[in-house]
Parts: sequence; structure tokens; C-alpha cells
Amino acid sequence: MGRPQKLKEVVPGFGRILQRFYPYIRKQQGLIAISFLALFAEIGLRLLEPLPLKFVFDEIFSEQAGREFTNLAFIQSLDTRMLLIASALAVLAVAGLRAIAAYWNTVGFALVGNRVLTEVRSVLYCHLQTLSLSFHHGARSGDLTLRVISDVGLLQEIVVTAFLPLLANCLILVGMLSIMLWLNAQLTLLVLALIPLFWLTTLRLTRRIQDVSRQQRKREGAMAATAAESIGAIKIVQALSLEDKFANVFTGQNKKNLKQGVKAKRLAANLERTVDVLVGGATALVLWRGSELVLDNTLTPGDLLVFLTYLKNAFKPMRDFAKYTGRLAKATAAGERILDLLDQTPEVYDLPNAKPAPPFVGLIQFQSVSFAYKPGHPVLQQIDFLVYPGQRVAIVGHSGSGKSTLANLLLRLYDPTEGEILIDQHTIRDYTLESLRAQISIVLQDSLLFATSIWENIGYGSPSATEADVIAAAKLANAHDFIMALPQGYDTVIGERGVTLSGGQRQRISIARAAVRQAPILVLDEPTTGLDKENEYEVLEALERLTVGRTTFLIVHDLNLAAKADFILYLERGRLLERGTHQELMQMNGRYATLYHLQSSEHKHDRRKTKGGSNAITC
Repeated sequence: MGRPQKLKEVVPGFGRILQRFYPYIRKQQGLIAISFLALFAEIGLRLLEPLPLKFVFDEIFSEQAGREFTNLAFIQSLDTRMLLIASALAVLAVAGLRAIAAYWNTVGFALVGNRVLTEVRSVLYCHLQTLSLSFHHGARSGDLTLRVISDVGLLQEIVVTAFLPLLANCLILVGMLSIMLWLNAQLTLLVLALIPLFWLTTLRLTRRIQDVSRQQRKREGAMAATAAESIGAIKIVQALSLEDKFANVFTGQNKKNLKQGVKAKRLAANLERTVDVLVGGATALVLWRGSELVLDNTLTPGDLLVFLTYLKNAFKPMRDFAKYTGRLAKATAAGERILDLLDQTPEVYDLPNAKPAPPFVGLIQFQSVSFAYKPGHPVLQQIDFLVYPGQRVAIVGHSGSGKSTLANLLLRLYDPTEGEILIDQHTIRDYTLESLRAQISIVLQDSLLFATSIWENIGYGSPSATEADVIAAAKLANAHDFIMALPQGYDTVIGERGVTLSGGQRQRISIARAAVRQAPILVLDEPTTGLDKENEYEVLEALERLTVGRTTFLIVHDLNLAAKADFILYLERGRLLERGTHQELMQMNGRYATLYHLQSSEHKHDRRKTKGGSNAITC
């Protein structure tokens, strides 16, 4: 890895981060201006702070020796004790005013950092929501969560506690070096001669710290992803006795992260101690040469004292730079991970001329539609069909034939690689995503519910739904009775993903959520899979009412359900091989008929086996 050529490449990605966040920073111009005024006041007062010491050494102590360095009558009229008291009060006043100025610039910059990064976190979360499914399928949810919560939080903390104080100290450094140059150019040049050595050392170690911190942040992301996956699938983990396996993976990642953390701390400590030695060397040189100048009466004792005070304070930002380098490197790594997400562009987005969709009638047409998740591996090939408003279409075929992908294309979760999808004779790309999806309801096999009340879970289907709408939708879905039997009824808060409800109950709430949307187009993706007969009956009865008057796509493996549709599409390996009503397809005696006969024979065998098993138990 080459040596960085610019500071912004070292402590830094900060250059790129600040540039990217500038639009958010610009909104805080007023507060930034006030904070900078307080900062400049603090710098001025910090520069004034050592001057009373110079007065004590050069005016009061020298006056006692019979030398006078001022012609001011007011000062000459005061005795030595009063001058000492005045000098002490001046030190106290300057320190107090400086503390007030420091308070206001610290609070001001902290508010700026918090406001900017709070907005960045919201923007990042919203941006993450817009990214296409292809991105989310390749990403790990735990790592994404770490970026939104922890990375932004880390950047927020470091900017407030390290970067902004360093910015203030650098301005103080410039001011103090200017006064030191005015006091004695020879001593100042002696100090400046050591700065290149300090800078080279800092650059070398900082880059190594940054690399280690970046690796550590990646490992933390991997740890978060592993933890999220195992906790999210805890039922499967425990059922398959995979606790030790996941624990070993997590522990291994944790130990590697520990090694990286120790390495980063060691490098940061090395940098801090190196800076301490350089500062000590500079102080020793100034003390030696300055004392010679005082003995030669070229420099006053007060000047030397002020110079040493400034020297100590001037190197403070350098010490802080070393102290905070590790934290700044971590913040840079976190910021780069945030920018990596913000730089991701959705594959599916509103076209520049997209307009809100009008109320759909429900005429849907696929024209030569092809799609591939990866180039060269088509999932759907040249799909053509037409669905009239209010028709119920069953999409059947073996697993992996592209049934769910077809529904995803209708929702514009993906865009076709070839061909067009039209609703009411207009391509769906002409409409905004929000207005398109608002007119399509969906019920999935995995009924995803949220850890909130049943009211809200149903109401998510339509933000404008009233209480009466929610209850009516629940009744349509055969869910009202079991909801009212819960401890808090519709106010009952269900667990994450609805784990506190049975599969049938979850599915009926999903149906209610689809019903309250009152959309003209309905997609049902294996809505009865995994349900027992009683719950399946309840769900099917609810779906029968839900599909009335709606253009419905039913993705299903059970051909007995498919047989009730107005017509059927049979997919195999991404191709539409057969289409027609159940009777027409049975008369064709093709793939669909073969699969239907196979399922029917399996069902008969299962019924005989169940009956025989029942008799055996009775005997």
C-alpha cells in the first residue's frame, strides 16, 4: 500500500465525508457562525492568558530591582502588592471569560454535529429502504443495521469529541506560533524545525492506525451480521442444535476483532509517546537557548516564560492529534461505510417523467417479458399473457420456475431485462413506484407482521384507514373474533414477526391488511402453505371474499386451488408452456394435466394411509 500523499487521504476520508455532508452542514450556518465567534473569542483569550505572567516577571520583579519598564502613571502609582493582586485578578478574569467562550463553542459545535448526523442517519435509513431487492439479497441485515445505528453514532461522537476540538486547537496553534515569532524569531524557528519530523511520524503511524481501524470495523459488521442471523432464526438454530456452531463462529470473529483493537491501541499509544518525546525535546531546546538569551539580556525572563507557556499550549493540538488519531481513524472507517451505502443506487427507481398512477381498472398485460437476476442466467423468458379486470389467474409450476419472480416484476421490485408490463394499456414504468404499489395488495406465504399492535399491523395496509375500515377488513379476513378474544383486543401488541400468534392467525391479519388497502389488483403468493385444515378453510373463505371484483394473481402449488381460477398459467424453467382454464389444460393432457394427476394420486394415497392409520389405532 503506497504512502498517502495528502493529509485528506490520511485523516480523511474526512475530506470526502465533509464534502458529502456539506449540504446538511450548510443548513446549520447560523449556529456555525455563532460557534466560530465563540471559538475566536476563546483563541484570543487563550493568547492573552500568559501575558499577566510576563507583566509580573518583567514589571513587578524588575521594579523591585530598581528597574522601570513602563511610563504609565496609573501603574506606577500602585504598590507592588496591588500590582500582584491586579495581575492575579487578570489571570482569573481571562480564564473565566475563556471558559465561557469555550463552553459556547463546544456546545454550538456539538449541536451542529448532532443535528447534521441525526439528519444523515434518517437519510441513510430512508435511502436503504429505497435500494432494490437485488442489493438487500446480497447484503447482511446485521451489518446494515450496524451502519445505520453504530457507524453514524460513532461518527457523531468522534466529530463532537475529537475533530471539532482539533480544529479549534489548530487555529490556536497558528495564533500562538505567530506571537512566538513576534516574541523571538530565533526560538520560533528552532521549534518549527521539529514540526516536519513530527509530521512524518504522524503520517506514517496514522495510516497504519486507519487501516487497522477499517479492518476492525468490517469485523464488527461481520459479528453483527452473524448475531442478527442466528437470533433472527433462533427457532431453527435451537431445533437443529446449532448453538455451538454459531457461538464458535461468533467467538472466532470476536477474537480477531480483539486482536485488531489491541493493535490499533498499540499504534495509537506509540504515536502519543513519540509526540511526547518530540515535545519534550522542543521544550528542552527552547529552555536552553532561551536561558542563554536571557543571560545575554536579549530576552526578558517574562518573554521566556510566555514563550514556554505558548510552546506548551502550541503542542497541545499535536498531542491531541496523536491522542485522537485512533478515534479519528475509526470515525473515518465508519464514515466511509456510510458513504458506501449512500453511493449505492437503486436499480428500480422513478423515471424523470414518471407520474402518479390513476385508479386502475385492472387490465394487465405481459409483453415478451424476460428477466435474469444475473446476466446469462434467465429466470423468465419471453412471457406473454393478458389478464382482464376482475379475473383470477393461477400461476403454477415446480419450485424455481419463476412464479414469485413474475409477481415481483408486477410490483416493480425488479424491472424486466426485456419486454414490458402494462396496466390498463400503460407501461408501469410510466408511474411512480409509490402510486403503483399503492394499488396492489399482496398476501405472502410468510405472513410478515411487525412488533406493534394489531390495529397498526392492519392499518399499515392503508395509512388513511379509519377504525371502522380496520374492523371491516378484519371481519372480511375471519380475524375479528380471535382478535377480540385476545387480552387487549385490537390493541394487543404482538411479538416480532408475529411470533405470538399461530400461522393461521398471522395469515388472516395479513389478509385483513390487504383488504383494508382496497386495491384493484391482488397478489396471493402461496397463502395457505403450512396451515392446518381448519385454518386453511378460514383463510380460503376470507380470500374468496377478498378476491371479488379484483384482478387476482394466485401463486400456488396446490392445483385443487388453481382449478378454481378463471385461467391458469403453467411455468417451467422460466417459460410459459401452457395456459387456459382447468378444463382446457386437462383436455390438452400436457404438463399441467400430468402434474394434476400426480397430486391427485398422492392425495388419495395420503387419505387411505390416514384412514388405515386411524383404524389401526382404533383396533
